[in-house]
Amino acid sequence: MIGSMIVEDDPMVLEINSKFLKRVEGFTLYKAVTNLEDAKREIAVRKPELILLDVYLPKENGIDLLKWIRNQELDIDIILITADKTMERIQEAFRYGVVDYLIKPFSFERFKEALLQFKERHDSFQQCEVMEQKDLDKLISSSQSSQNEDDMAKGLNKYTYHIIWEEIENGSYEIFTAESLAEKLQIARVTVRRYLEFMEKEEKIDKLVEYGKVGRPQHKYRRL
Repeated sequence: MIGSMIVEDDPMVLEINSKFLKRVEGFTLYKAVTNLEDAKREIAVRKPELILLDVYLPKENGIDLLKWIRNQELDIDIILITADKTMERIQEAFRYGVVDYLIKPFSFERFKEALLQFKERHDSFQQCEVMEQKDLDKLISSSQSSQNEDDMAKGLNKYTYHIIWEEIENGSYEIFTAESLAEKLQIARVTVRRYLEFMEKEEKIDKLVEYGKVGRPQHKYRRL
């Protein structure tokens, strides 16, 4: 389990992010704090591997904690969470080595993607002492996805794709709908439908159109 900390002063956002984190397999929340002093204290005690860090804190700036962690040479990765969309802030964050940058408000789907990308890289680094260039390139570019760059340009990403496909592949479904998958996976129905349409083009699933007496026809799917 990847030990994680949340630094966020807004109680509602803190609660949402805590719940989001608990829904992603492979992560455990060590502590959620509201200021940098408490964050530094908890870092010394718990030594988290990942921090979800807000920028705007009362009379404080989350970037200062990021810089402090780098100056202390601590082995902690940071995902920055902020409403700041300025290029100056984004560039500064990446210069100091954040692994992702989430702009508020964001969806659970985007949050989960950030954590799964981090986990994939984290696990790969833990499993080997040396790495060949081709393997490193795959981690950097995420080119090991079953989709190519043209597919990504359509707004699809490999993590959401794999989440949906694994549910289809491992679930005991004979027939399923976008609505049933969306409810099970807690992903927006319109998003699930886009991926199902893509899987249909890949000829992984087949779409069945069921016409009722009234209203629009219902689309159901089955795995091929």
